[in-house]
Amino acid sequence: MQRRTLLTVLASLAGASSPLSSAFAASLLQSLKPSARMPVLFVGHGSPMNAIEDNNWRRSWQALGTELLARAEPPQLILCISAHWLTRGGWQLTGMAQPRTIHDFGGFPQALFDQLYPAPGAPAVARSLAKELSPAAGNALEVDEREWGLDHGTWSVLKPMFPQARIPVLQLSMDYGRPPAEHYALGRQLQKLRERGVLIVGSGNIVHNLRATRRGTAPQEAYDWAVEFDTVVQDQIKKGQLDALAQFQQVGQIARLSHPTHEHYLPLLYAAGAARPTEMPRFFNTGFQSASISMRSVLWG
Repeated sequence: MQRRTLLTVLASLAGASSPLSSAFAASLLQSLKPSARMPVLFVGHGSPMNAIEDNNWRRSWQALGTELLARAEPPQLILCISAHWLTRGGWQLTGMAQPRTIHDFGGFPQALFDQLYPAPGAPAVARSLAKELSPAAGNALEVDEREWGLDHGTWSVLKPMFPQARIPVLQLSMDYGRPPAEHYALGRQLQKLRERGVLIVGSGNIVHNLRATRRGTAPQEAYDWAVEFDTVVQDQIKKGQLDALAQFQQVGQIARLSHPTHEHYLPLLYAAGAARPTEMPRFFNTGFQSASISMRSVLWG
């Protein structure tokens, strides 16, 4: 199946400042009610083992989930952009009623493979997005109804946050062949979904170099280049310079060391695009795993 673009779909969400079309709003209202603006999350997910180990990272996710569910308006839907669903030639959106739990890793204990996250999908919403939106190239967004599901970038953080798995989840792929600025632009087009009860979650890592990992290091221990790049990104977020995040490759050697491949950085661009520069960010899980994986996470709104 050729991978087409959800950039497509979401490109037609017409930029951050454009309102949803009345037809699109009407179609979403069939399943999503207007809401106060939902927050946006970027979660550093790190090792898949964080999903089952009793550590500070997981406890933080549990506390955040409790906080979000206690709000006057909890999320009606979660749209997750994970580092682990990469497509070529376009974007895709999960469109199955019951997305499967994907164990996309190897070499871990059986207990991790036994984990399931049976959250429902939202096929009607996926089809509405695909119908309304079209990419700049004129291609339609593809809705994947059978191949993918929820990979560990999604379920490993959502299961601790929302263990009852009652909130429907859509997952959006990333076209890895496209430049970072296009991923950020697509994130901006997601902003208005926040006013339809959609919690947008980017799941990756601000620093992610598996070749340089050192097991057994403490959260405050990391390579100098990892700390420096993490600090650069933190400062840009603090200052509301969210569009600058898409220029990370221009930072130089510390960016190349932090991301030999950059699939774990791209989800940050979607979350930052869906946030507003004037929204005060809240950082949590500010530390490192195995010296070369930043667990820094951000909540906007």
